Formats: sequence, C-alpha cells, structure tokens
Amino acid sequence: MRRYVAIWFRHLLTDRHIRKHPDMKSVPFVMALPQRGRMVVTASSATATALGIVPGMVVADARAAFPDVQVIEEKETSPEKLLSALAEWAIRFTPVVAIDQPDGLLLDATGCTHLWQGETAYLKDIRDRLCEFGYHIRVAMAGTPGAAWALARFGKEQVIIPPGEDRKAILPLPPAALRISPEIVEKLLKLGLSTVSKFVDMPRSSLRRRFGPELSDRIDQVLGKSSEWIEPVEPAVRYREQLSCLEPICTATAIRIAIERLLELLCNRLAKEHKGLQKAILKTYRLDGKTQQIEIGTYRPTCHIQHLLRLFALKINTIEPDLGIELLILEAPVVTGIREEQGSFWSITGDKNLTAIAALLDRMAGRGGHDIVRRYLPAEHYWPERSVTQARSLEEKSTTDWRTDRPRPTHLLPCPEAIFVTAPVPDYPPVLFRYKDEVHRIAKADGPERIEQEWWLSDGLHRDYYTVENDQGARYWIFRSGYYDQGTAKWYIHGFFS
Repeated sequence: MRRYVAIWFRHLLTDRHIRKHPDMKSVPFVMALPQRGRMVVTASSATATALGIVPGMVVADARAAFPDVQVIEEKETSPEKLLSALAEWAIRFTPVVAIDQPDGLLLDATGCTHLWQGETAYLKDIRDRLCEFGYHIRVAMAGTPGAAWALARFGKEQVIIPPGEDRKAILPLPPAALRISPEIVEKLLKLGLSTVSKFVDMPRSSLRRRFGPELSDRIDQVLGKSSEWIEPVEPAVRYREQLSCLEPICTATAIRIAIERLLELLCNRLAKEHKGLQKAILKTYRLDGKTQQIEIGTYRPTCHIQHLLRLFALKINTIEPDLGIELLILEAPVVTGIREEQGSFWSITGDKNLTAIAALLDRMAGRGGHDIVRRYLPAEHYWPERSVTQARSLEEKSTTDWRTDRPRPTHLLPCPEAIFVTAPVPDYPPVLFRYKDEVHRIAKADGPERIEQEWWLSDGLHRDYYTVENDQGARYWIFRSGYYDQGTAKWYIHGFFS
C-alpha cells in the first residue's frame, strides 16, 4: 500500500525571517512587494494572521486597521530556495521528497514508517522537529498525494487516514481541497456544490463538459484511480566538475582524455582538503539530448588520478557516443577524509600494505561488481551463524580474535541444510550420511562439540557438532539438533573444510 505525507508550511517566509531575527517572534509583521503602484502583502506572520491580515491585502489597508503592524519589503518572495533546503533536510525520513509549490512538501513514506515503530511516531517526529525549528505546519498521511495534500490544508493539524479510507476522508472537504483552479471552485460554489461529496459521484463526462478535464482528473488522482507522479529533489553534490567540449567527441580515446582532465580538477581539489573519494559518477550528455552515466567505487578513499582513471577505463566501452558528446560531468557523492601523507603520495608502505590491497580489490570490483568481494570479521558469539560479521570497510578492525581452539570450516553455509544420517545412538558419530542424493561413508569422525542456543537472542534446541571425513578424504561439519529419546533429533550439514 502506498503512503504519502503532505507538509503544509502555513507561514513559510515569515517563519524563516523569525529564525534569523528571534526578536520578531511576538511582533505582528508582514512581507510586501510593490504591485501596480501599491504595496501588497505577500506573506503574513502568525501573529499578524491572528489579527486578520492575510496575503493579498493592500499594506495601506492593513496599517489603517492595525497601525502597529510592521512591514518588511522583500526583493524576492519566492520560497523555492527555502523549500529546496527543507526537502533535502527531509530526506532523512524518506528518499523520495518532492517540493509542493508554493508552501509545502510531499513525501513518499511507503516502507519507511516501520523504522519509527509506526505511522503515528513517524508523523510526530516530523512535526516535532519542524516545530522546534520554529515553523507552523500541518501534516497529513494518506494513500495518495492528493488526499494527503487536501487533509493537510483542510483537515486537522495531524491526520492519518487508514489505507483504503481516502475517499471517506475527503468527502466533507470543500472543492478547493482538490487542487483545482479558483475559477472552477467559484463555479462549483455558485451551483451549490460546496463539498466534494456533492459532485464526486457525478458522471465524468458531465463534469468534463461543464468544467473541463481538470476537475475529473483531480478527482481520479485523489481517489487513486489514476497515478500521480511526484518529482523528488536531488541533493546538490558538493564535489562536482564539468567539461564542455568545443567539438563533440566520439572516440574512446577522447573520452578517456576528458575523464583524465576531470579527475585532475576533482582530485586536486580533494587533495587540498585532505579528502578522498569512494564513489564517482561520470555523466555524459550527447548531441541528441540523451544522458548516459558510469559509476566506480573504491574500498579506501583516494585521490590518485591514474588509479581512478584505470577504473573508469574498464567501463568506457559501455558509453555510446552516437553523434558526439558535448558535455561531461564528474561527481563524487561519497567523500571521506584521508591521512595527509596519503594525499601527498598514494603508495603507503606498511605491515599489511592496505593501499595495494585496496587497489587490487577496486580493479576486481570494477570488472565483476562490488558484490564479488567481501571481508568478514569475528563476532563475539558461539552460535556459528552469528560468529562472523561482514566488515563495512577495508580498515575496520575486529573487537575480538578468531577462535582457534576448535576446528571450524572454511566454508560455512548461510543456513544449515538437512541430511539423512545413519548413526548409532545416543552420542556416537554417524556411519554415513546422504547429501544431495550422494552417499558419504564416514571413515573418521571427531565430536561431539555441544553448542547451546543463545537464549537471550532466540529460542531453540542445542546442537551437537561433528567433524567427519568420508572415504574420499573430504571433510564436513555436521550436527544433530534435538534428542533421540524425545523424537526431536534431526541432522544437518553446516560447513565444508578445505
């Protein structure tokens, strides 16, 4: 089920002004611009709105009724820049945030609310944070962007509409809640259609004939009968370089030269700030308007130009220049700090020579993808599935040592697989076992080693592990779970020794 959140900033520009000038919080003031030879209110603070001053009023009329109101002349009242900053801030709640001009945001919250333990806590966190910043807001959550928008502006201060009840929630709202033009709203009110319930079930053909396609389209969108696309904002990349070509380039050699120039600009900038990139994206723009991009990643932050160029060279053949490429943009969305000596000379000598290892891993990942290389560290657990954890980086260090007092397989299955076993009871090792339709006769065995379930993490039976060797010399790690006398004994294979 899709879930959307609408945020309405009731006093967007004046709240921003109060954030810059806290002493204006209790003072009624408005922002105004000259229009047709007179000053007109474009934004009103919460205190001024409480007095009855609203956008669109003439400043002279407002001052005549309330002489104490202060007027701030703004050269530009467009909230787009402020909404863009707020949208980038809101990405912490969902990766899809769109600007809803002129005073709102739309969030696609599908699949995000469980991280806050529910929709109520999710909306409360959004509301509390924005109110703490000083913004007067109203928020609503519904199954369509249109329903969320309508309820944020014409519903209660915080509304959560259960899935499937959007239609019921919008029926008592006025026509303006459908985001239609003022002219259509005026026509509906003149006909006595003062709420959505009075015309939502009318034939679409009749509505189109009388009001045009806009009204019926908005009704279908708010009810979820037609899809509505919201365009998410993309945070600006701080580390970005571009190269415009005087003549369109079409060859792999020319593309390589252009990439090298971009890397020189970007890496020199990173080196001055003692930073290195771990992800880089190259975007190419062709004469026909088509955009292509390739992406590389590194296991350690680096600003070594030739190493990065070799990684890009592995993917240059995927770019189709067609009639020619006229613009190339190189972005580094993931940048982290590096040691000063690494910035001055990339080759670092050390006990483990991590730089050389990182370079090798980068080339391997460039050819086969980052999923083919993984690094594991020991974890403080006896239960085999929990005894290892995947490292987040090449430099991450373990908090415990690998266990060496007991034999452990070099290949551990992610989940134990059931096998059929012939074994004396109760604690003798098996004589043979069948795995994937192949019978293994056991020549040697060692065990059992009992490993108890970690009861504070999960429930379950203990395991009795055996290290066994078949008549072909292959070694396996198998275990019995449960008891024979209780009828719960089952055998599994869990790993393979080299």
